[in-house]
Amino acid sequence: MKRFTAWRRRPWAGYAVVLAALAAIGVLYAGFTPQNDRAEAAGNAQAAEDLQNGRQLYNKNCASCHGQNGEGTKDANGKAIAPSLLGVGAASVDFQVSTGRMPAMNPGAQMPRKRPIPEFNVDVKTDYEEPEKREAAEKQKAQAEKNLADLRAYIASLGGGPSVPTAEQTDPDKGNAAAGGKLFRTNCAQCHNFVGSGGALTGGKYAPPLDTSDVTPTQIYEAMLTGPQAMPVFNDTTLTPENKRDIIAYLVKTREEPNPGGNGLGRVGPVSEGLAGWLIGLSLLVLAAMWITAKKPKKLKKS
Repeated sequence: MKRFTAWRRRPWAGYAVVLAALAAIGVLYAGFTPQNDRAEAAGNAQAAEDLQNGRQLYNKNCASCHGQNGEGTKDANGKAIAPSLLGVGAASVDFQVSTGRMPAMNPGAQMPRKRPIPEFNVDVKTDYEEPEKREAAEKQKAQAEKNLADLRAYIASLGGGPSVPTAEQTDPDKGNAAAGGKLFRTNCAQCHNFVGSGGALTGGKYAPPLDTSDVTPTQIYEAMLTGPQAMPVFNDTTLTPENKRDIIAYLVKTREEPNPGGNGLGRVGPVSEGLAGWLIGLSLLVLAAMWITAKKPKKLKKS
């Protein structure tokens, strides 16, 4: 007891007691803190890290045209060089980047679809037989998916906008292809052709084809939702999510339709068929007429 009393009277004893009390409080607090609060804190830290990655990707690939804060840029005459990204939303970013239209190297009347840059190319081949190549490709694809998600999140943080549609919203198996055909012919066929083969527009613009497998249901939905380039916006008031899914079901079904008459000629209707019939059929008739008239009858022998 005397030893404890002597130790208590030392100058540093008070500090030791305070430190021990703080340590005990910390242990008790950690023990009674709910697990969901810890998970939320970890999630917030991860979200902040992802947002920072998205900002770095934006600064590297987008800021030179769209501005440091997504405000857009204009030339000396006040004409827009690149539009503002404030309020465009994650769906617009996903469509433009996943189709390779952005980043744009040579801006023109309309940005063509092309292979996405490696940082965002989620369609990288992963079915290599060699384990090393397959593992490297899978890592590259996973990183590209994360980069695209981080960029979407960063642009969305600047001002909101439409989000990326869910898998259920874009599932063609849950849509009505017959109803989608009616909606497509009413709202889309004037530009994209009645089977989605695409077509030319004014001013060097065009409606891209939708009848190829590389145009995904998600991208079709996002295009209707955001109205890229010359396309109008079909928001949920104009076309409900169910309507959009029906249109996707129709387009996917038309890709699987056979051409019982032979060559589909782009499936653009009577124009191409009439042109083929005129050029090929008429040419054959002209050649046949020339061949017939070129044969001179033999002179009859004098009896």
